[in-house]
Amino acid sequence: MGEAERGDSAPRRKVTYYCEQGHESSPSFAAEAVIPESWDCIRCGLPASQDRDHPPAAPRTEPYKTHLAYVKERRSDEDGAAILEEALQALRKRRSL
Repeated sequence: MGEAERGDSAPRRKVTYYCEQGHESSPSFAAEAVIPESWDCIRCGLPASQDRDHPPAAPRTEPYKTHLAYVKERRSDEDGAAILEEALQALRKRRSL
């Protein structure tokens, strides 16, 4: 079943978006639709905008961090030493009972 059999198609407009890699994406939107400021490039997945000269920069990806890395961000070496000493004392106390 094609468009001709269903009736007239809704009015549409094409909007061109440009990514940092120089790719162009031209999705179609309904004429009355709100046009988004950014769109994911269909070729590389980077964010794209309607400004050809100043496309959005690629998002920065944070490297994987271990649990220990997150703990080290929150605690100083002195805090870590104090917590370790406290845990060791608790273990020694349990052993002596």
